Amino acid sequence: MHATNVRNLKKNPSLALRQAEESPVLVLKGDEPNALIVHLDKFLFDAEQSVRPALAASLFKDGTLSLGGAVRLSGMPMSSFLQFLGELGIEIVGSDETTDREQTDISAWLAS
Repeated sequence: MHATNVRNLKKNPSLALRQAEESPVLVLKGDEPNALIVHLDKFLFDAEQSVRPALAASLFKDGTLSLGGAVRLSGMPMSSFLQFLGELGIEIVGSDETTDREQTDISAWLAS
């Protein structure tokens, strides 16, 4: 991150804009942070890369998207997205009203 003060920003705004292409530029007023300059192309790309997986996970959790659809939306490989869901505590296979009965049936079948 780069930093500049208001006086230097007024003298040479193009320097701050060039620096913002590399990383955000913090503008200080006195000794206090006052503003942040970000390069829009880089900022939007970085934001999209972090928002897409979060949106995909949320839509998958709500049942709006299938697992495959959520993986495609996230832009991540399947294994990475599954790990991401695990880190968020989102179950990949959900249970419903028949799960307990099926588990009992399978347990009885395996015991025989």
